[in-house]
Amino acid sequence: MNTMKLLQATLLTALPGLLILPAHADFLQDAESRIELRNFYFNRDFRQSGAAQSKADEWAQGVRAYWQSGYTAGRVGVGLDAIGLLGIKLDSSPDRTGTGLLKRDRSDGRAMSEYGELGLTAKLRLDEHVLRLGTLIPTLPVAMHNDSRLLPQTFRGGWLQAQGNDALSFDLGRFDAINLRDSSDYQSMQPVQGGARNVIVTGKQQSNAFDFAGATYAFSPDTRASYHYGELDSIYRQHYLTLNHSRALGGGSLNANLRYADSSDAGRSNVDNRMTSLALSWQSGMHRLASSYQQMDGNTGFAYLQGTDPFLVHLVQINDFANRGEHSWQVRHDYSFADLGLPGLKLMNRYTHGDNINIVSGSDNASEWERNTDLAYTIQSGPLENLSLHWRNATYRSSFASDMDENRFIIGYTFSL
Repeated sequence: MNTMKLLQATLLTALPGLLILPAHADFLQDAESRIELRNFYFNRDFRQSGAAQSKADEWAQGVRAYWQSGYTAGRVGVGLDAIGLLGIKLDSSPDRTGTGLLKRDRSDGRAMSEYGELGLTAKLRLDEHVLRLGTLIPTLPVAMHNDSRLLPQTFRGGWLQAQGNDALSFDLGRFDAINLRDSSDYQSMQPVQGGARNVIVTGKQQSNAFDFAGATYAFSPDTRASYHYGELDSIYRQHYLTLNHSRALGGGSLNANLRYADSSDAGRSNVDNRMTSLALSWQSGMHRLASSYQQMDGNTGFAYLQGTDPFLVHLVQINDFANRGEHSWQVRHDYSFADLGLPGLKLMNRYTHGDNINIVSGSDNASEWERNTDLAYTIQSGPLENLSLHWRNATYRSSFASDMDENRFIIGYTFSL
């Protein structure tokens, strides 16, 4: 049994004793719990591209239960978090699987009727510094968990978040396994490979160690910069820089986001990529207008862990525009209907286009584009307060990959216990 599995077993044994602590203890007094329900219908149509599978079409119900303790009293505090995840099949068939909503039986590929997991995380706090061991849900530039389907992806490992002062914070840690969004067990990690990305791993494909470190500094309330480093042991390493600045302009607010990442081989891969992007957005009243540019340089596309979300400005509903040599641009408009008497109703439209993609060595004429529409409404009051309705529509066209038309319908509801 490895260290993380032993830790989880120990916590399960200790949990009953922790729960009988005196009621006034900060451990219980500051505890929070909630349940999130997500009903998800997913339809991706490949028919216009002549693909072997005409569509991926499934419907499922997800349940997430969170319990987060406070800390025991004193300068050094101990706490415990727990997350329970359950996915239930409502509709599927063997010729329509592959949506990422449901776990599939390895023997026949059919979607399972249900799947789930329990995750436990031990917390140790010293002043403003917190060490977490166990189940983790990171939002780091070098490791961003995926939550675009029924249940969230999780990691297993240790993560230290330290506070230097009010403006400076640090991250340090290691993951030893990953649990994908449509899985209930942990597995080793590997990068996204193949296709126009051109990432190749030789020999052993997977690794049991992803190490990371980073620092974030706020120069002012309007300007923030960060640096993060991540390395998938013996496969690839990545340096990631971000700079974000906002200021008042023309009766609204202008925001600029600059990102640069350098990814390279760490032993068994051909990873060689430099990513640069710049995004500008202007918020005025109920309108938000944005445009962005993203460029890939080097012999491969952007490197990131399989199953995770890459931290890219052009990560959209279907695609990430991160192939070898790709240059892409995007325009976007967001609108809130609050001024029209419909608070909670929001509409987003965007268009992203990429070209200069190197499919084979010496060829750089491939292209792709994606159009997205998001319409979301959250009930603001009454017995159904916090109930959300979300429709996501996408059209993807490519000169080298399967064309896709996609719709997602999501009903969400969150309540505290």
